[in-house]
Amino acid sequence: MPNAIELLEEDHDKVRGLLKKLTDSDNGDQKERDELLKKIRNELHIHTRLEEEIFYPAFREADEKAHGELYHESMEEHHIVEDMVIPDTEDADRKSAEFSGCAKVLRELVEHHAKDEEEEMFPKAKKALTKKQLEELGSRMESRKKELQDSL
Repeated sequence: MPNAIELLEEDHDKVRGLLKKLTDSDNGDQKERDELLKKIRNELHIHTRLEEEIFYPAFREADEKAHGELYHESMEEHHIVEDMVIPDTEDADRKSAEFSGCAKVLRELVEHHAKDEEEEMFPKAKKALTKKQLEELGSRMESRKKELQDSL
């Protein structure tokens, strides 16, 4: 069974692939762009819930003083992507330069966020949390992910 960090990294890789397909997609293929954007929105929604409900609280609790700022930075990045960039991208005409620009910004923000987690947060979490704790978090996250997928 994968631990919490392995699950989150798998999600990062999946979303990176979808974002690459979106930014590389043909301006004229509205159906493809609609499908990719829907998949990205759903994947990010689930991933964000897993982090905010399960992983981040455990990370923060492990050492509030050391991890507080990183926790809040990550939460703010979630807010920007979910509440601002995704809606702007969804509202843009799929054939427009506006859509391409929004998709590029979405990709850059998500890639930056994932990189920060992988290079800064996850190594700190591996030090602050035991292997057993990470495995237990992974188990909880897998269960919650199934619930969220079923609700979409």
